[in-house]
Amino acid sequence: MNYWQKTLISLGALFFAAHTLAATSQLRIHGSNTIGAELMPVLAEAWLKSKGFSNISRKEVRLDELQLTATNAAGDQMVIEINSHGSSTAFADLGNGTTDIGMASRPIKPTEVKSLSTLGKLDDVKSEYVLGLDGVAVIVNPANSIAKLDKATLHKIFTGEIKDWSQLGGKAGPIHVLARDSRSGTYDTFNHLVLDEKGNLVADAKRFESNAELSDQVAADPAAIGFTGLAYVKKNRVLSIADGPTAIPPTTFSVATEDYALSRRLFLYVPQKGGQSDLARDFANFTVSDQGQRMIDQAGFISQEIRAESIEYATDLPDEYKKFTQGAKRLSLNFRFTKGSADLDNKAQRDTDRLVVFMKHDTNVKRQLMLFGFSDASEAIPMVALNLSSDRADSVADLLIRQGLTPVRVRGYGSVAAVAANDNEAGRQKNRRVEVWVK
Repeated sequence: MNYWQKTLISLGALFFAAHTLAATSQLRIHGSNTIGAELMPVLAEAWLKSKGFSNISRKEVRLDELQLTATNAAGDQMVIEINSHGSSTAFADLGNGTTDIGMASRPIKPTEVKSLSTLGKLDDVKSEYVLGLDGVAVIVNPANSIAKLDKATLHKIFTGEIKDWSQLGGKAGPIHVLARDSRSGTYDTFNHLVLDEKGNLVADAKRFESNAELSDQVAADPAAIGFTGLAYVKKNRVLSIADGPTAIPPTTFSVATEDYALSRRLFLYVPQKGGQSDLARDFANFTVSDQGQRMIDQAGFISQEIRAESIEYATDLPDEYKKFTQGAKRLSLNFRFTKGSADLDNKAQRDTDRLVVFMKHDTNVKRQLMLFGFSDASEAIPMVALNLSSDRADSVADLLIRQGLTPVRVRGYGSVAAVAANDNEAGRQKNRRVEVWVK
C-alpha cells in the first residue's frame, strides 16, 4: 500500500469519526429526586419521540442516575443523562458545567442567582420554567386516626417538642419521625415552610434519599409520620394542613391554586449562556407545552392545565365578592406577584397565555371572566393595600385585553381573605394574588 492510499484511508477514518461525533448529541439534566425519579424519564421519552427519535433504551448507571439513548431515521443518536440527587445538586452542577438543565422542587435562592450570574439571570422568565406543581404531603400510617394538623403543631412534631401520639388525641405511643435527606428539594421546602429554615429536625428522625422508600416505610410503621411528594402518598393517610383558620387537604385543585399550605412549584432552570442552551431550551419549552403538561398529569403530579371548580366560601369574604361569585366557578390558577408591586411572577406571565387559550375554547367563549385581586397584610396600610390589590387585578386585565379577552369584573379587596398565614414570606407570597372566576 503506497503513501497516498494510506493517506486516503486515514482521511476517510477521520471523516467517519467526525461524522459520527457530529451525529451524537447529549442533554444532561440534574437535580431534584422528586422530578427526576419518575417524571423526567417520561418527559424525556416523549420529547425524543416528538423530535423523531425511536429505539429508546434506558440504562441505570448507578443509584438515581439514568441514561436514555435513542436514534432517529438518519442514524443520529441522542443521549439524555438524568441524575436525581436533590435540588441543591442542580445549582451546583450548573455552576461547575456538568449539567445543561437544573431540576428543582424549590425556587432558586438569591445567593445562587448571584453565584451563577455568568450563566445569565436564572430567576428571569427566560431561564426559570415552572414545570408543574406538587404538594408536600404529610402522611401517616393508614391505621392512624389523625386526620388534620396545623402548621404550628406539625413544627412541634418534627422538631421533637411533641413526642407521643396521645398529645394529639391519638393512641398512646412514641411518634416515629421520617424525613427526606438534606439535599432533597422536598426537605428544603418542608424546612422552609414548616421548620422555619432553622433545620432543627428532631435528632432521631430517619432520613431517606427516595420519596418512594419513605412512603413505603410509613406504610409499614403504625407510629410513623413523614412527608413526601404528592405523587408518592400511595396507600398512606394524607393529612389536611391548616395555615390559618381552615385545614385544607392536598387536592389537585388546592395544589394547582397553591392554596394548600404545603404546595410547591417544580422548576427547570436553563442557562441563557453557554453549554447546550438551545437544545435545553427546546426541551424546557416542550415540558410546558400542552403535550408536556399532559405527561405531568399522567405521572401523578399537578399540571398547569386550567380547570374550573365550585368551591366553598371562606368566612371573611366581602359581601360584594360573594355576590359576584354566586353560581360561578373558580379557575385552578392564581396570578401571583412580587412584594409591593403589580409585577407578575414568571409563572403568571406564562399563565396569561394559558388563560387566553382556555377562554377562547368553544366550550368557554360564552363564559364571563372575573378577576379579584388581593394583597398580603404586611405590604401597606389598609387603604394602600386595597389600591395595590386593584392594581394587580388591573394589570392582569390589561394583559388579557391586549389578547382580545375582556373581563366583566375587575376588583381589588386588599388583604382580606388570606389563604395563608402572614407571619412568614411563603404565606405572604400566597396571599399576593389575583383569583380568576368564570360565570
